[in-house]
This record gives sequence, C-alpha cells and structure tokens, in this order.
Amino acid sequence: MQVFKRFAIIGLACGTLAACGDTALEQGLLGAGAGAGAAIVTGGNAATGAIVGAAGNVAYCQANPGKCN
Repeated sequence: MQVFKRFAIIGLACGTLAACGDTALEQGLLGAGAGAGAAIVTGGNAATGAIVGAAGNVAYCQANPGKCN
C-alpha cells in the first residue's frame, strides 16, 4: 500500500505541474485538487492539502511561467 501512495502522490504532483492553468484561478483550482487528492490518498486532511496544493501551484506557476504550458 505504501508503494501505491507514493506513486499516487508523484502522479498527482506531475499532473498538476504539467497542467498549470492559464490564470491564477485555474492554477489555484488545479493545485487544490491535487493537494486534496494527495491528502486523501495519504490519510491526511483534505482541506489542508487543498490549501497547500493551491498555494504551491500558484507560487510555482507564477515564478516559472515558461514551464507551465
């Protein structure tokens, strides 16, 4: 089960970074979805995961706009 969790987290992270979104709102929504999904898979708090995921994805995409196409 631990292996599945790790692959799920990696897949969610890669999918989110690959599909950054064109606007800050889209970036936040994609990050929130990935963060909540990762939290659920790992047994964490989905709301906290959504907040962290949204903030992380927006920060990454705003700092690296060329990598979010």
